[in-house]
Amino acid sequence: MKKYDYMGDVCETECVHDDLVKSVAENMPDEDEMYDMAELFKVFGDSTRVRILSALSVRELCVCDICSVLGMNKSAVSHQLRVLRQTKIVKNRRLGKEVLYSLDDDHIEKIFAMALEHLHE
Repeated sequence: MKKYDYMGDVCETECVHDDLVKSVAENMPDEDEMYDMAELFKVFGDSTRVRILSALSVRELCVCDICSVLGMNKSAVSHQLRVLRQTKIVKNRRLGKEVLYSLDDDHIEKIFAMALEHLHE
């Protein structure tokens, strides 16, 4: 088995560009924001949740319709919707006896669309 030559992926000299380092450090989000971003991306890391988001990117749906589209039971879908709601990725509204779910805002729709676009490149 051939060993990976990681040395081709790193600088061959010790050289820190102080002006660049300072500029980047000043323009990065703070630690709390980066933690929150990582948590958001973790939510997108589950294929069931991504399937739910895909369905909701087409239109607002009730839990029963989501279950039917995905071929899943209410308990499993409800659990994933709770996670998505807690992270403000989806929102819900009551319409009589039904609870309808949709993407929380167009930022979520853009993230989803950009991920698909990236995969199609």
